[in-house]
Amino acid sequence: MDIRLDGKAALVTGGTRGIGRAVTLGLARAGAAVLACYRTESEAADSLARELKSLGGEHRLVKADVSDPAEVTRLVEECSAAFGGLDIVVSNAGAISHIPFPELSLDEWRRIIDTNLTGAFTLTQQALPLLRPGSSIVYIGSKVAMVGLPLRAHYTASKAALIGLARTLCKELGPRGVRVNVVAPGIIDTAGLPPERTTQYERIISLGRLGRPEEIAAVVTFLASDLASYVTGETINVDGGT
Repeated sequence: MDIRLDGKAALVTGGTRGIGRAVTLGLARAGAAVLACYRTESEAADSLARELKSLGGEHRLVKADVSDPAEVTRLVEECSAAFGGLDIVVSNAGAISHIPFPELSLDEWRRIIDTNLTGAFTLTQQALPLLRPGSSIVYIGSKVAMVGLPLRAHYTASKAALIGLARTLCKELGPRGVRVNVVAPGIIDTAGLPPERTTQYERIISLGRLGRPEEIAAVVTFLASDLASYVTGETINVDGGT
């Protein structure tokens, strides 16, 4: 089925690498005008700009740190100036670290929570005035929110909180015609894992392989489309049967 998003405007945070990059390109290829943000200058941002230009359409890249509320305000203002309104918001920007719980500092806890959870909260609240009826908000969560993972208490807590946030917001924003969902990826091949680690993961995945960023993007594109017009408050695991 060819999902089309022509005439829709989208904002994607963390949009230049991995899952965020695939989401940005997936929405653009479906016809949406996309504004994607990134935190640091890199070849990934430069190459994405070139790729978006080759697709045609009104696409933009903006440097912004979603853990900084002032940066989020500026990002949303850029969307308002570029598009006048929004139909799709994808909160993908995230941070992770691997630290035993007894050694987890409050500063590191706050860094992860501020990026993964508070960033999503601030983005959603700031973007609300721009959201048109029928809009879709998608949070990129994680399967670890349901199962937990050693050394990632802060990361797991932030992703689990997104599920609660989505469940509440679907009830508050539903009367406005705004849908809110979570996509929870499993083990996705984005970081060039060592072969031995890849083999280890493949043994615990029902489909016998790691996921691809484009497979997450496909679910996000569906949730952003009118085909998902009656789907809200849901967490969709995209994990290959982990």
